Amino acid sequence: MSSIFKKFPRTFWVANTIELVERFAWYGFFMLFANYLTQSPEFGALGFSQSEKGWLMGVGTGILYFLPVITGAIADAWGYKRVLILSFLIYVSAFLLLPMMTSFVGVFLMYLYLALGAALFKPIVSATVAKTTNSETASIGFGIFYMMVNFGAFLGPLCTMANNNGSYKTIFYISAGIISLNFLFVLFYNEPKRNETSQNIIEVFKTTFRNIAEALTDVRFVIFLVLVSGFWAMYHQLFYTLPVFIHQWVDTSLVYDFFNGICPWITKTYGENGQMQSEFITNFDAMFIILFQIIISSLVMRTKAINSMIIGFLVCSIGMALTLLTQNVIFTIIAIFVFSVGEMMGSPKITEYISQIAPKDKVALYMGCSFIPVFLGNIGAGIISGNVYASVADKERMVRDLLLDKGLSISDGLTKNQVFVKACKELSMTKRELTNYLWETYHPYNIWIIILSIGLLATLGLIIYDRVLLRKN
Repeated sequence: MSSIFKKFPRTFWVANTIELVERFAWYGFFMLFANYLTQSPEFGALGFSQSEKGWLMGVGTGILYFLPVITGAIADAWGYKRVLILSFLIYVSAFLLLPMMTSFVGVFLMYLYLALGAALFKPIVSATVAKTTNSETASIGFGIFYMMVNFGAFLGPLCTMANNNGSYKTIFYISAGIISLNFLFVLFYNEPKRNETSQNIIEVFKTTFRNIAEALTDVRFVIFLVLVSGFWAMYHQLFYTLPVFIHQWVDTSLVYDFFNGICPWITKTYGENGQMQSEFITNFDAMFIILFQIIISSLVMRTKAINSMIIGFLVCSIGMALTLLTQNVIFTIIAIFVFSVGEMMGSPKITEYISQIAPKDKVALYMGCSFIPVFLGNIGAGIISGNVYASVADKERMVRDLLLDKGLSISDGLTKNQVFVKACKELSMTKRELTNYLWETYHPYNIWIIILSIGLLATLGLIIYDRVLLRKN
C-alpha cells in the first residue's frame, strides 16, 4: 500500500489538502446554516420563516451546483491556480460579509456570492485528482479524495460549534479564517496540464451549453436525471430540515447525560441546559461515513451500479424518514446510521452508472450533466424544507395556532422565542411539556410520510427505468 502512495505526485496531496480545508470551512457554516436562518434573534440568529429558509438554501445551493458547468470552462481557460485564488478571495469576503446581512434579500444575494466562490472551486480539485492519477492509482486516489471530503464535513461543524461563543455569527468568521489557510497551500500547487482551448470564454460557454443540449435529447437519460433528482431532494433534508427538526422537537438529554458521564467537556462544548446542539446529532452522519465507507464500498464493489443505487436509495429514504418520526434521540441516531448506509451504497454509484449508460463516444458529455439532478434536487429540497415543513411540522406556527385556538392574543413584534415563552406562561407548562403537547396535538412527525414518499417514488421509478425501459431497448 505504501508503494502506491509514493506514486502520487505532490500536486495530488496538495489538492487533497486544499479540498479538506475547503470542506472544513464550508460544512463548518453550512451544517448550522438552517438554524441560523430560522432561530430567534435572541440567539444571534435571523428569525426567518421556514419558507424563506427553504427558498434561500434551495435556490442558492441549487445554483451552486449548476454553475460548475460554467466555472469548469473558466478554469480550463484561465488556469486552475488563478481560479483557485479567485475562489478563495470570494469565499473569505463572503464569509465576512454574510453575518452583516440581516434582511432576506441581503442574505440571499450574499449567499449567491458565496455560492459563486464554491462553484469556482468545485470542479478544480476533482479534475486535478483525475489528472494526477492513472489506471493503477485512480481507485485509491479518488478514495483518498472522498475521505478528505468527509473528514472536512465531520470536523468543520465540530470546530465552529465549539468556538461560536454563543453567537451564530462567529461561525462565519471561523470559516473565513479556515479557508484563508488555502492561500498558503495554493503556493505549493503545481497546475497539471489542462484542456486549453483557443476559444474565448463566450465561445466556450456556447460550446458547453450546446453539448449539454445534445445530451438532453436522449429521453431515457433525461428520465434518469429526473429520478435521481428525487433522491437528492430527499437526501438534502439532512442539512435543510433535520437540524431544525431536532432543535424544535427532539429531546437530546439522553445523549447529553451519556457524554456528561464519560466526558463532561463534550457537553460543555456542544450542549446547553441539558440538551445537545442539534448539529452535533446531525454530524453523526459524517462520522458514520468515515468509519464505514470502506466496509460498505467493499461489500458493494462487485454489485451492479444500478442495483447498488436502488438499494441505497431505498435504505437512505427509510433512514431519513425515520429521523423525523420520533422525539427519541437514540432512535434518531440509529436512523441517521441507516441513512448513512444508504448514502454510502447509492450516492457514489450515480456517476459510475452514468458512465455505463452513456454512448461510448459521449461519456464525458453525459458525465458533464451529472450536476443537473443535484441542482434540481436542491430546489426540491428547499421547497420541502420551506413551505412544506412550515405547513406540516414548524413548531413556531403550531404555537401561534394553539394560542389563537385558546383565544389568547399575540402581540405584534414578538420574536419566535418570546411567543413560545408566552405560550408556556399562559398554559402553565414547561418548555418540554409544551413541546410534547404540540407533538401529540398537531403531529409534526407526519413530515416523514412526505420524505419517504419522495424517496420511494425515486426508487420505484429507478427500478422501472432499469428493468423495463432500458432492457426493453
